[in-house]
Order: sequence, then C-alpha cells, then structure tokens
Amino acid sequence: MHITLFGSFTPSLIKFRGPLMAEMVRRGHTVCALGPPTVPDMGAQIRAFGAEYVPMPMQRRGLNPIADVRLILRLARTLRSLNTDIFLGYTIKPVVYGMLAARLAGVPRSFAMITGLGYAFTETSGLRRRMIFSTAKGLYAAGLRLANGVIFQNPDDRTLFARMGVLPEAKPWLITGGSGVDLEHYGFSPVQQESDAPVFLCLSRLIRAKGVGEFAEAARRIRSRHPNAVFRVAGPMEEGEDGITPDELAAWKRDCGLETLGPVEDVRPLIANASVYVLPSYYREGTPRSILEAMSMGRAVITTDAPGCRETVEDGVNGFLVPVHGVDRLEQAMERFITEPDLARTMGEQSRRLAEERFDVKNVNRAILDFMGVA
Repeated sequence: MHITLFGSFTPSLIKFRGPLMAEMVRRGHTVCALGPPTVPDMGAQIRAFGAEYVPMPMQRRGLNPIADVRLILRLARTLRSLNTDIFLGYTIKPVVYGMLAARLAGVPRSFAMITGLGYAFTETSGLRRRMIFSTAKGLYAAGLRLANGVIFQNPDDRTLFARMGVLPEAKPWLITGGSGVDLEHYGFSPVQQESDAPVFLCLSRLIRAKGVGEFAEAARRIRSRHPNAVFRVAGPMEEGEDGITPDELAAWKRDCGLETLGPVEDVRPLIANASVYVLPSYYREGTPRSILEAMSMGRAVITTDAPGCRETVEDGVNGFLVPVHGVDRLEQAMERFITEPDLARTMGEQSRRLAEERFDVKNVNRAILDFMGVA
C-alpha cells in the first residue's frame, strides 16, 4: 500500500513518527511524509527511515481562508499523485485539512491522530481565547466526521471530544501510550545523586503553559533552604503571548538559580545527569514525550494531574502528581527527593518498569498499524 503522513512541523516527523514510518516500510509499504520545508532540509533524515519526503508549505498557526484553501487543494493533488491508499494526519491543520483533501483525492482510508489539544484547549478566560476554542472545536468536528478512525494519546482527550460532540458517536477510536519511546535508545541509566545536591531537570519549550514559571518559583524557594540543589531547564524560546521573555529568563537565572541551557539536540546526557524529571505543565498534552524519555532512562517524575501528564505517573510509585499551578505542592514534592535521597533511585526504577509495560514504541506502533489495517 501507499501510505502518506502529514504533520505541521517537519522535525516531529523524524522525532515522533520516525519509528512508525520505519515499521511501515519494514512491512513492505511505500511511505511518504509531508511537512513544511525547513532550513536545513530534513529530507535526508526522513529518507533514512525508508520513506520519501515531499515539502508541503503551510502556516502552522492562524487562519487565512485563501492560504488554507490553497493548502487543501495542493494537498489533494499531492495525495492523488502519490496514489495514496491510507492517509494519517496529526496536529490540527493536517487533521482537519488533511481529511478534506483526502476526501477530494479519493483516498480510500484516512485517519486522524490527536497528539494533544494544546493552546486552544488550555483553560483560561477572555473573549479571544473563547473564540479560539470555538474555532478549534468546529474545525476538529468537521475533520473527524470524514476520518475512518481517530487515534488519541490519552483518555481525557477522547472523553472531551465525545462530550462536546466533536467525536461522532459511532466513530472508531484508539488510545495509545502517547507516541511511545524507544527503550533501547533511551536506555536505563542509574541515578548518580549526591544526597545534598540533587539535579532537577525540565525539558520544555519556554512557554507559560508548560509550567516553567512554577518550576522556577519552586526552585527559588527550595534554594533558600538547600543551596546545593541544582535546577536546569532546556528548550527553545517561543514567541507569542504565552512565551517566556528574555527578561523573565534572566530574572530566573539571577533570583532562582535556574540553569537555562537552550535547545538541545540529544537530551540523553542531560537526563543521565539528572536525579528527577519535572514538568508542571497545564498545556493540553497528548502524552509528553520528554516524560517518557526520562522514564525510560529510569528517572522519577513530578508532573501535574492534568490530561496526558497524569497517564505517566502512578502517584507515590514512580513520582508525584501535583495540582496545576500548585507551586506549594510542587515545592513539597521536589523537597522530598532532597530529604529522602534514595527516593530518586527507587522511583526511577519504577519509571523504567512502567515505560517497558505501557510505552514501548514497538507496542504503540503495532497497535496503531493494527487499528489502521496495515498488515
């Protein structure tokens, strides 16, 4: 069969869908990945999985009726020229416009993957945010009606879509363990922690909804009592109203002792040198890949009792769940790893066990392909 994948951010095709494409190719299918062009070009990295790459220019954010209609028509022509038998789109525009284009192109089967609901579904107030929410809800409802099946990465998103009427009642659906994690690539690494100097690591885009500000505030409070504790955050800056400003970042370095490392290509050395992984996110995650990577390498996790995040932690077993915006509880959870040094090791071992049981990328991809009818 000819299978086409479409994502709105080409690096994600490599990081999150690479093993899935490789498994499709291994099973004897022709695979093509569509995504916006990048500098440098990422075609060679996609071809390394055995798939082809076709650039698909698009605006990731915002709505422009003329540009969006052009995208749908161009995508339909491309799907037709590729003789696509199965189409898989993920993130909102590839899901919505991809389903429309697949219908126009006569693609026999099309599937939507919901990898988190993101900014549009993050709880907040204000007319503008309500308009964004209503628009996103309407777009998803239109797209999912045309899909042959919908793949979710956590049960909360499926429940929300069903309750809102976005997911048609009879529509087939699947819930997976996120995108899964390569247990060999992110191999187990024993915690090496000095009792009075644990390293707390957060890997995240620098946006407020990821809870980076709560992480910084908890670090400020803890360092007043435990000056040897280390707090690191690694990830790219983001523009927009939710982005952390350079001035804020500088203040966190100065006042909270936060080590800011910028974007990192390979996170494994950072995880290996950490004691505990922390992501206090209230962004509507699918299942955060960074948490799965930390779990696979044997790190205890502190994250929020929020959609997507809560799926990764058995509270008190491999880490702690804290309330959204709950800096007090976050501080208390982090301090336990200082006052009880063995906790990082024992909970980290449980994280690896859970990664093996629930989030092995081989099992996740097998479930996805079975659901899509890809033999």
